Parts: sequence; structure tokens; C-alpha cells
Amino acid sequence: MADSEDSDHNLAEVALAAVQRSPREAIAIGRQVPVSAPADERSTADRAIGLALRELNDLPGALRHLRRAVQVAQRGGSPRATALAQMSLGYVLANAGRNTAALRTVSAALAQLTGADAGRARMQRGVVWHYRGRYTEAVRDYAAAVEIAQREGDLLLEARARNNRGLLNAHRGTARGTEDDLDRSAAIFTRLGLDLAAADTRWNMGIAVAQRGDVAGALRTFDEGDEAYRRLAVPRPALLLDRFELLLSVPLVDEAVHVATVAVAELRRKGMASDLAEALLARARAALLASDLDTATATAAQAAGRFRRQGRHTWAAFARHVELRAEFRRGTRSVALLRAMTRNAELLDATGWPGPPLTTRIEAARLAVQLGRGRQARCLLDVASRARHRGTASRRAQGWYALALLRRLGRDDRGAAVALRRGLAVLDGHRASLGATELRANSGMYGQELASEGLDIAVGSGKPRQVLAWAERWRANALRMRPALPPRDPRLAECLAELRMISAALEDALLAGRPVQALRRRQAELEQQIRELTRRVDGTGRAITPPPGVQALSARLAGAVLVELVANGQRLMAVVVRAGRASLHDLGSLDVAVHQSRLHRFGLRRLVSMGDSAGARDSVARSAGSLDDQLFGPLRRHLGDRPLVLVPIGQLHAVPWSGLPTCAGRPTTVTPSAAAWLQAVERTAPDGPPALVAGPRLPAAHTEVHTLAGILPTSQVLSGCDATAVKVTAALDGARLAHVAAHGTFRADNPLFSALELADGPLTAYELERLHRPPGCVVLSACDSGLSGVRPGDELLGFTSVLLGIGTRTLVASVLPVPADVTTTLMLDLHRRMQAGATPASALSGAQEALVRGGDGRAYATAAAFVCLGAG
Repeated sequence: MADSEDSDHNLAEVALAAVQRSPREAIAIGRQVPVSAPADERSTADRAIGLALRELNDLPGALRHLRRAVQVAQRGGSPRATALAQMSLGYVLANAGRNTAALRTVSAALAQLTGADAGRARMQRGVVWHYRGRYTEAVRDYAAAVEIAQREGDLLLEARARNNRGLLNAHRGTARGTEDDLDRSAAIFTRLGLDLAAADTRWNMGIAVAQRGDVAGALRTFDEGDEAYRRLAVPRPALLLDRFELLLSVPLVDEAVHVATVAVAELRRKGMASDLAEALLARARAALLASDLDTATATAAQAAGRFRRQGRHTWAAFARHVELRAEFRRGTRSVALLRAMTRNAELLDATGWPGPPLTTRIEAARLAVQLGRGRQARCLLDVASRARHRGTASRRAQGWYALALLRRLGRDDRGAAVALRRGLAVLDGHRASLGATELRANSGMYGQELASEGLDIAVGSGKPRQVLAWAERWRANALRMRPALPPRDPRLAECLAELRMISAALEDALLAGRPVQALRRRQAELEQQIRELTRRVDGTGRAITPPPGVQALSARLAGAVLVELVANGQRLMAVVVRAGRASLHDLGSLDVAVHQSRLHRFGLRRLVSMGDSAGARDSVARSAGSLDDQLFGPLRRHLGDRPLVLVPIGQLHAVPWSGLPTCAGRPTTVTPSAAAWLQAVERTAPDGPPALVAGPRLPAAHTEVHTLAGILPTSQVLSGCDATAVKVTAALDGARLAHVAAHGTFRADNPLFSALELADGPLTAYELERLHRPPGCVVLSACDSGLSGVRPGDELLGFTSVLLGIGTRTLVASVLPVPADVTTTLMLDLHRRMQAGATPASALSGAQEALVRGGDGRAYATAAAFVCLGAG
């Protein structure tokens, strides 16, 4: 609140100066200006209140006060005050989506102003051009404002103009001068004590960092910005759109959909028409990436209509880009669509956004090929391929992809393969810069098209070694880089500990029938904080090792056979590596195999949950036989009775392999990729004492663990109140063997929050990532503990990916719910066999065979549920 002495220094000017420091304070001061004050002072007060209300996202209130500011100045006969009020009114009109009126109002003000005032008007007109997507004109006005500010010695004007120019160039991906503008702007705002303006500029730095591909750095900057806005108590709903862009760049599709949906609701509630149109476009783009084509088309059409009404024709072209891509994805193949896509790419060139026209040209070229218009396709791809030398990693990779398609049109498959490898190498470098497992796993989406094209070339050549190399090139690459998490992060540790406490309290409340809404809200907040803290870590920058060849695999396979499944279009294929040789086999329809695998899983779950019956056993036998015949029938003469190393595709990662006749009784190791298997085999396991853990609410677990202690006399046993997260992770660190018998939950929405229930709450996959010396062999007898979320590139997320990624050699876990009593029998036999010297894969197959031989349908389903992952 201002002192009474401020009246001597014009309260209105004080209010105006406070807008970028504290909008609420500016409103309070502005309202102190008496009605009897001179017209120009009353106009300035209304102008200050209007601009402050704009900062607080009250656009109707802002417009009301700014119109009054214009009227008061006009009635008072003050041309300068009138023009300044018009200038501010034009700025808020642009925020409200009324760009034609905004441009007319600001231009009228500019004609009446000179000196620094004219510089401010040029800057505001630049903002209007910016909103309209007229970036050349916007940059010109911003540059003029900077020159006037420097000539007049007006630091505040210079800071604002530089901030706006830096933001525009950041959005366009223009590196030159962007960060210099933003750095100098932030320094000036800080020097002037304008904390809100400084926070806005630092947020814009996050946008610039994101545009150069530094995801972790951008997340850190945005999180710091959020803290600053909370401290200043100033809401910024429009900034959700910048966070959306970052999420989409990874891409974290589900989260991007959520953020865009929240932004639409918030901006609609605030009446921020200009930002709302952009939020609708964001929602459409996210829906397109999520393959929700109906939502993408309808929401893009809404956005396009709003953009056209606002005079933002380049933005309307961006919305049309989404509509056309959705139509292409829907399967439309027409000359009209090709013409529309080609025209749209030309319009998008004028926006200065390099990404949309590049994507449109590539898809238009693919459409042209299908329509028999090869010459047009070559022209489109020639333009698109020029992107391979500049821009973000994803754009450069798209450029290489365009060049590969161009070379394939010229029947140069060898040259196309070279281009595809170059594009994937660009993406490898980007992935190495990401520290978090979640980001690395999700980033595989951008390499899908390149890897699929390379695989298609290899399959066409009929050479199994090439097919294996391309299958491995983009499969489970994230597992070949240990996540670069900090060894000790107190804030992350606190959040994980509180999440355990809240989750335990939530479980108790549910069992007792007490209200849980507040606990669920806090659980969601903590999970979001944990995600953000882990994502902020920089990557190691180490390159991914190249995929192994047939000879390197054969040297480690000894007498085993490796079978790598490969999806090429709608066909399922297999590469078999045996005794130094590789062969390629067509296994038939991919859809049929996926359907049979689902029937098989359903049948086994029914045996566990509903008990044994002749009908249930027959159903399981039929689906298992059909799937087995398709996957292994063409391979039988190559397999013999040798041990198997299986590399399934992501859609088949949850197959209970031991329930298939070919795998039953045979040592079978399942691995996300051949490279991951070889890496696991070559690891040296730690030699610490075994760790045996029993979770709560599971009486069979205590029996299981204490019986195992007799088999493993040097082991450390943690059960009851001793089985806490801290003690368990300490025991796991460096153990040669770990066995955890506990309730487990698999989280399909975020697999890294999959958990094992301990005495003090759930132990999540996030916590296992923090182990310095992961256990050599881990046995998880919990339900679904071997399940993983599958991301593009057959990247896995869950306990499997975390343990194998941090260095565990072998993991035995279940891909189905299992009954505790039967599981205990299987687990005890497994450990007896391993203690006698059998490998985990051999021990598991022997224990499974013995359980099935002496048991009923539940025993059969339990045996089938467990898989041996990693080295075997």
C-alpha cells in the first residue's frame, strides 16, 4: 500500500509502475486516485488498473477500465494520455482475440506519439502482429522499439521489447540473439525491481531452452517459474501451453492431452479468447498424436474458426494442418487431399514454424506415391529433406527420413538405409541427453518411422542379418543406458517417503470406509512432483552402443537358440540365430498372434480366479496350441531341444511363455532386445548376501521367506515391521540374490509407479532406480510384477525395465495374478534348484514342470505366469 506522500508524485504513475511488480498493489494504488484529479492522471490510473487486471487474467475488467481510460483522456483534451490508453487497449484487445480492432487502435495511437511513447506503441503493435502470426512485421516493430529505447535511455521499454522479441524467436526456433535478448531483459527487470516481469522473462528462457532440445533444462526453468508465480500470487493459465509444447516434444502424449484439456477449460473460464484458440489447437495436436482422430478433427476445426474470426490466418493454417493430417491418418487417399496438403505446406512456410510444413510435405509425398504421382512426391521430399541439417533433433531426423524416401523412389535402397541410419543417430544423441528413464522410453516415438522403413528395406532384401540389425536398431534402446539419476536428492527422497505414507493411509481409509478424496488429491500431487523431479536430471551424453551382430550373439549363446520376433507392417516374422548362422521366417498375421495371446492370457487368469474346470483347461490348451503353432511351428527344426532366448515384440511382451508347448519344460529366457540380453550376460553380478523380503497382509509370504532362509543360510531376512522401504533398498543394494514376496500392483497409467507393498507403504520402481549396486538376480513372487508398459520402439516401463536398466542380470517375475499358496511351492523349488547350481532359467523351467506334473489347473496357470527375464 502506498504512503500518503505518494500523491505528490502522481499516484497514477506509481500504480502504473507497480503493474509488473505486483498487479494487486497496482490496482489498490490506482483506486486511490480521486475523481477530482486531472483527466490525464485519472486516465493513467484506469490504464494501470486495466493492465493489472490483464496480468490477473480478468480481460473483461481490463477492457472496461482501458476504454474508460481512453474516454476520460479524450474528454479532458489530453492527446498523449488518449494515445497511451489506446495503445494499452489495443494490447488487451489482442489478448481477447480481437486482432483487427487491436491493430486499428494501436496504429491510431502510434500516429499521436513521439519519443519513448512512440517506442512503446511500436512494441505494442509488434505484440498485435505477433498474435496475428505476422512475425516479420512483429520483429520489425520490436527492433524499432529497442532502438528508440536505447536512444531515449528508457530501460523498461528496452527490457519489454527485448523480452517480446526473444519470445517470438524462441517460438520460431531462431537461435540467433534469442537468449541474449532474454538474458538482458531479465537483468533489466530485476534491476528495476519488477519481479513479475522478470519471472515472465525467465519463463520465456525455458521456451528457448526447450526449442533447442534441452528437455531437462526447460523443465527446471519452468518449475522455477511456477514457484515464482506462486510466490507472487499471480495465475498464468496461458503458460500451460508452453508446458504442453515441452511434453509434446518428448512426447509424453497422455500428459500432454491432460494439460491441453486443463488449459482449454481454464482459458475459457477466464475469457482469454486468443489463448483459448491456441489451447484448442494444442488439444487437437495431442489428440492426433494419441490417434484420437475424431477429437483431433473436431477440435482443430473449432480452433480454425476462432483463428479466422480473430484475423489470425497463419494460425488458422496451422489448425488446418491438423485436420488434413487426421484425414490422411483416417485413410483418405484422394487428389483433393493431396492438393490441400500441398497448399497448406506453402501457407505454413510463411509462419516461420519449421515443423508443421515439414511433416505435411512428408505425408503429402507418401500420399502422392500412393496416387501414382511420383514426380510430385519427389519435389515434396526434396524440399523436406533440406531440414536434415538444422533445427531440433526430431526435425533433422524427419529431414533424413524424407531423404530416405526420396532415395527409395529412385530405387536406391542402399542410399536410403544410410540416410535412415543418419537420422536415427541424430535421435540417439537426443536420447542420450535425457536423464530420466521415463523420458528416454517415451522418446522412441520419433524414430518409429525411420526404423520401420529400414526394417522394410531389410525384409525386402531377404537377408536375416540385416533384418536382425534393423530390428535391434530401435528396440528397447533406453535399456542400454543407465538412467542418470542423482545419487542423493533430498527433495525427491522426501516426496517418495511421503507418497509411501499417503498411500498406506489411503489403503487403510478404503478398508475402513473413511473419506479418501483429500488423500487421493495429495497422492496425485506427490506423484506429479516425483515425475517432475526425476525428469529434470540431465543425461550422461554417452552414445548408445551399436546393436550386436550374429557372431557376437553366437559367442554367448553356446548351445542356446535366439529367436527375435519382428513386426513388418501386418506380418510377424522371426530371425533365428543358432550356431553362428541366422535365418528369416514368416510367421503370418500379426493381428492373429496378438488375438491368440490375449485369449491365452484370459484363459489362464480364469483358471486362477474361477478354479479348475474341463472347459477352462480346454480353452487354454486351444489358445496355447494355436499361438504355439504360429510362433514356433515354422522354426521347430531350428530349435530342437535347445534352450531358448526369446525377444518378443512389445505387443507380445506379456505372453506367459511357459504355458506354450514349445517352451514348457525348456529353459526359456525372455529379453526386451538381443542387445539387452548380451549386455546382461556380460555383467558381473555382485556378491553380497541374499536379501529375503516378506510384505504385509500376505501370510504365505512369511512362510515362504522363512523357509527360504533355511535354503539360503547367509541371507538377510526382512519381514513384518522390518520390511520397510529404507531397509529393503539397503538390503537389495549389492545383494547377489534378492527374493521379494509381497503384494504387487501394476500401474498402466504410469508404470514407474508400479509398486511392491511393504510394511510402511509401497516401494515404487522410481525408488529402485536409485540403487547404486543392483542385485544380480531378483525373484519377485508378486502378481503382475513382470508386466511393463510398452512405448514406441518396444520400450518397456516398469520393474522389468528399471531393474534390467540399472544392471540386474536376471529377473524372475509374474505376468499374471497368481495365488499365494501355489506360488510358494513354485518359489521354494526354484531356489532349491538354483542353490544346487542351476541357472535361473533352467531352475524355473524345472520347477514349473514339476508343479504342473503334480497339480491342477491353478498350478498349471501359476507355473505359466512366471518368466525369466534378462540373462537367464
